[in-house]
Amino acid sequence: MDILVVGSVALDSIRTPFGEAEEVLGGSATFFSIAASLFNKVGIVAVVGDDFPQRHVEFLESHNVDLRGLKRVPGRTFRWEGYYDYDLNEAHTIDTQLNVFDTFDPEIPEEYRDAEYVFLANIDPELQLKVLKQVRAPRLTICDTMNYWIGNKREQLLETISQVDYLLLNDAEARELAREPNLITAGRKLLEMGPEKVIIKKGEHGVIMLGKDQFFSLPAYPLDTVFDPTGAGDTFGGGFLGSLSRYPEMSGDQIRRSIVYGSVVASYVVESFSCDRLARLSNDDVEERYREFLNMTCF
Repeated sequence: MDILVVGSVALDSIRTPFGEAEEVLGGSATFFSIAASLFNKVGIVAVVGDDFPQRHVEFLESHNVDLRGLKRVPGRTFRWEGYYDYDLNEAHTIDTQLNVFDTFDPEIPEEYRDAEYVFLANIDPELQLKVLKQVRAPRLTICDTMNYWIGNKREQLLETISQVDYLLLNDAEARELAREPNLITAGRKLLEMGPEKVIIKKGEHGVIMLGKDQFFSLPAYPLDTVFDPTGAGDTFGGGFLGSLSRYPEMSGDQIRRSIVYGSVVASYVVESFSCDRLARLSNDDVEERYREFLNMTCF
C-alpha cells in the first residue's frame, strides 16, 4: 500500500443556495481517497455502520480504493447535516451524529503498516498519535485538524503536530492554533511547533505553503459554478499527496507542482454534490485543467 488515510466515512445531508442532497457519501477519508486514487494506490482505515449502503462500497472499490481497513460494525453510520449561504467558505452545522464513529479506535491492518505516505485526516489527535505508533517507517506523514480539536485537545494536537512532517489546515484554524491574526506570521509560528511544512487552505482564495526559507502562494482555480464545497479540503489533500507520491524525490518544484494538482482536483469536487463530479473525473480532465492553471499563473 503506497498511501494510507485514516479518517471518516460518512453520510452527509447538505443544502446550498444551488440545491440540496440528502444522505450522500461523505467523510474526510472518502474525499481524500478518491482524489489520491487518481495518482496512486490508497487504502482507508475507517468505520461505518451496518446501514452503510453497499453501493458506496462498490463505488469506492471501482476507484481502486483498498477497503481492507474499512470496518462495518453494528449501529448507524456517522452523519453530518449542514448548509451553506452564499458565502461558501463557511459551513453551518445543523446536526452531527457520530454514531459508530464515536468509538472509532483505528487498528492499522498489517498490510498497511508499511505505507510510504500517511495522511491523518481530521480525527481526534489522540487517535492520530495512535496511528503514528502503528506505522513502521513512512516516507511522509501529514495531519489535518479542525477548530474543535484546537479548542478542546490542544496539548494532544501539539504532540501530534510535533511528530508529523506536514501540517495541513485552513486559514481560520491556522490563526486559532497559532494565536496570531496575520496568516503569514501564523504559518511561521506553526513551523516552530515541529512540522517541516505548513500548508494553509484559504478556500476560494487559494492556498499557501510555508517551510524553512520557503514560501509558495497559489490562487484558487476560477470557477463559474460552485455547487457544494463540502470535502474540498480533503480532496485537495488527496490530490496533493497522491501527486507527490509519484516522485522519487520531494523537491521544492515537485511540492509546488503537487499543490497545483491538489487544487485542480479540489476545483472539480465543488462542481456538484458529494463525490458526483469525482466519479466522472479522468486523468485527462486533471491534466487539461492543470495546463490551464499553469497558463493562468505564469508570468
